[in-house]
Amino acid sequence: MALEKQEIAAALRRRLRQSHRAEGELRPLGHATADACLGGGLKCAALHEIFPAGAADAVAASGFVFSLAACTGGKDKWLVWVQQDFSALEWGEIFGTGLLALGFDPNRLMIVKVPDAASALRAGAEALNCCGVGAVVIELWGGAKVFDLVASRKFTLLTAKHGVTAFALRHAALPAPNTAETRWRVRAAPFAAGANWDGARFDAELLRNRHGGLGRWIMEWNGDGRFHKTGAADAGAVFATPLHRPVAPQREILRQAI
Repeated sequence: MALEKQEIAAALRRRLRQSHRAEGELRPLGHATADACLGGGLKCAALHEIFPAGAADAVAASGFVFSLAACTGGKDKWLVWVQQDFSALEWGEIFGTGLLALGFDPNRLMIVKVPDAASALRAGAEALNCCGVGAVVIELWGGAKVFDLVASRKFTLLTAKHGVTAFALRHAALPAPNTAETRWRVRAAPFAAGANWDGARFDAELLRNRHGGLGRWIMEWNGDGRFHKTGAADAGAVFATPLHRPVAPQREILRQAI
């Protein structure tokens, strides 16, 4: 009887491991140049860090994180978004209609509200332990000194242990030493005049890559689970978003003011 119970427990553990992304698996983003720089794609079961280039790029950075999570988390998995209260006050709440425009199912999103950075890290660590979670986003405001080298190391070990990808979205902060696999700086990129505004366009700069080179690309997301190259990126032209650029409707409704 004892042996039978051990066999059942072992089978359950195998099924739980198979339900997550394999440790170290590379998930292609769809943008050939960026994937080549990353060695084949974004590493699953790892910690990645994303910074908006400025206050005006906070919504674009949020959309970029959702796009990365859609690439790595799996359509049948939950995305847990841990959000400091002040981030919601400053940038607005995540809005379901905007997620649909990005091709993300709002029914697979769980938002956890916390008062401060320390609580966000604790909630994020707990989420990484949950079966059925494909990705965890920790949205932090300010310097967040608690997210130091030791804390990031803990998250790196947890992501590898449980096979879940973690993203740290850092508002109003500067890069500091940590164990993140990649670090990105994101700006909103304008659409060409008369272009179809379906999806979203990002000016994404890879600032850190533990296993490859760095680069900066215009990456377009059409909600089909992959990024796409654009003519501007192929030509090597990278441009910032003009302040007078009209905002695409999908971008306006990704985050809604409280």
